[in-house]
Amino acid sequence: MTTTTGQRRVWFITGASKGLGRAFTEAALAKGDRVVAVSRGMNPPAGGQDDLLTISLDVTRREDVFAAVDRAVEHFGRIDVVVNNAGNLSMGMIEEFTEEQARAQMETNFFGALWVSQAVLPVLRRQGAGRILQVSSISALGGFPMTGLYSASKFALEGMSEALAAEAVGFGVKVTIVQPGGYWTDLYSSPAMTTPLEDYTPLREEMERMWAGGSVDSDPALAAEAVLKLVDDPDPPRRLLLGSMVYDLARDLTRQRLDDWARWEEVSRAAEHAIPAPVTRGT
Repeated sequence: MTTTTGQRRVWFITGASKGLGRAFTEAALAKGDRVVAVSRGMNPPAGGQDDLLTISLDVTRREDVFAAVDRAVEHFGRIDVVVNNAGNLSMGMIEEFTEEQARAQMETNFFGALWVSQAVLPVLRRQGAGRILQVSSISALGGFPMTGLYSASKFALEGMSEALAAEAVGFGVKVTIVQPGGYWTDLYSSPAMTTPLEDYTPLREEMERMWAGGSVDSDPALAAEAVLKLVDDPDPPRRLLLGSMVYDLARDLTRQRLDDWARWEEVSRAAEHAIPAPVTRGT
């Protein structure tokens, strides 16, 4: 992807101080692009003063998000690639979540991405071009024990993004949902935890046994390399899986769903039969 003026691209990346966000930032800078690196607590990546603008921002604060986008446009004159990467993880069984914990999980992962998407769209529409990358997760492929609310936040993000893609494409704005697998970030090192209920001890122990072998994850630089290829392509996909594990899981879960739908096809089809609108009788 190149801008309409042939300028270097300007990226707006949230969660840019660490993990995947930092890898995306460093890769864009190394390519010669310019970056607005946004994070709640900035530890800015290395970059030339003319190439990198760092902004401290809590993406859950809608007014602050709009102000940050205005500042980015004032500084660089445009935005070409938006990466909604900011996110956090809360772990626990669904029944264990307090209202405060459940809402906190949605605030960053869903509402933060929503506010950024709303703030950048007027800029991208005026330009008649732009990319929005919504960083989702393997957890959006299905619900799993202990990460149900995290999955819910990513399912919500993907549903919103599907609609956004259809609404924005007429303005030259293309949306891709990026679903990463395992990368060495700190997402799983310090998750928010619920207070365990005793009844879930057997399931929790089963999950701990599954995780006992540890994780063999990838260098975030590989994800950044894939994202650079994505934004260079003039015909990007609606969804991009990052990693063999997530690719295989996506195919397996899709097959399971297709099998379930086929097995219950007769019941599904019998549940629909068009009839004329019911007559409303006066009182």
